[in-house]
Amino acid sequence: MKYIVVLGDGMADYAIDEFGGKTVLDVAKKPNMDYMSRNGELGLVRTVLDGMKPGSDVANLSVMGYDTRKCYTGRSPLEAASIGVKLREDDVTFRTNLVTLSDEENYEDKTMLDYSAGEITTAEAEQLIQAVEDELHTDMIHYYSGVSYRHLLVWQGGSTSVELTPPHDISDRKIAAYLPKGDNAQKLLEMMKKSEKILREHPVNKKRVAEGKNPATSIWIWGEGRKPVLENFEEKTGKKGSVISAVDLIKGIAVCAGMNNIEVPGATGTYESNFPGKAKAALDALLNGSDFVYIHMEAPDECGHQGDAAHKKYAVELIDEQVIGYLRKELYRRGIDYRMLIMPDHPTPIKLKTHVSDPVPYIIYDSDEQCGSGLDYNEENAKKTGIYEPVGHELMNRFLQK
Repeated sequence: MKYIVVLGDGMADYAIDEFGGKTVLDVAKKPNMDYMSRNGELGLVRTVLDGMKPGSDVANLSVMGYDTRKCYTGRSPLEAASIGVKLREDDVTFRTNLVTLSDEENYEDKTMLDYSAGEITTAEAEQLIQAVEDELHTDMIHYYSGVSYRHLLVWQGGSTSVELTPPHDISDRKIAAYLPKGDNAQKLLEMMKKSEKILREHPVNKKRVAEGKNPATSIWIWGEGRKPVLENFEEKTGKKGSVISAVDLIKGIAVCAGMNNIEVPGATGTYESNFPGKAKAALDALLNGSDFVYIHMEAPDECGHQGDAAHKKYAVELIDEQVIGYLRKELYRRGIDYRMLIMPDHPTPIKLKTHVSDPVPYIIYDSDEQCGSGLDYNEENAKKTGIYEPVGHELMNRFLQK
């Protein structure tokens, strides 16, 4: 038996007028998800436990079967693991986004125009983060480049007693109420302000402006944490696991859990990602020693943050056709028995442009068992089944039949 998780980040949503009072999952053409829902277990699961913020870090750890009350130490340390930054016990890490702020002279008066700086390329971002490192590093503070707009700050001897806000939570809002608070708040704000002076005149940004793209006008610091410790996934479950993702956060979880990270050329966090490449890489892993593959796709979440309903629907349809449909056909052709878990990590509602901690709909489909809910895959039908798992990390045990 092979085990496959298809994780459509932020795929769940609320009903919106644009879709006639329906959700993305209601209106998307997704024959493979619907077939598996009708012939499998459909239910709701709470991936974000009470008292925890509904981030992709907490939610994906929960989906993978980890109790976040015991293992969670912050988002950015997981990204550090993916980048390859070795952390000391007294290091504190911070996610460092490249963002586009409005151009008011006073920093506090600015608005968050774009949390991803126009989904800046990794090659461009690397130059910008290096410029920030060159100007702002100290013996205790260093910056490291990651993927696209997502980067890392490591502060030896720093503090996690801070209040910091994810930039994707404040799209189109004035930033004044969301600037750093707590330990070292003034120092963190000073770095953000100084970065603006470095970045605005950088050749990379001048070129982006000339091309009609959003420039990366500032760093935005958030997602504090300390060195993580996760139980080895294979020792925990008895399954040799592989992970496929374009996002450092998910890759970092894989590193910390001792799972194999599979790189797919052209894989991004957008709806233009190489979905067929991810599906083929998953099949190859299953045919070559992996018992378990976790396929993470960021696109629905990114579209949710941008309030882009049409492309969120399109992303769900691509996942259904190019990933689930491909694997379903190829595994059947080869006579391979499998179980597939299909779900989001959390909802990212179009109307809110940020994450919420509501329970999410999931499907567990077993190729050996052709019976199930009889219902298509969406949020309302998942409620109708009455199946509810209130402790998210317990779902993995049921999926793996433990």
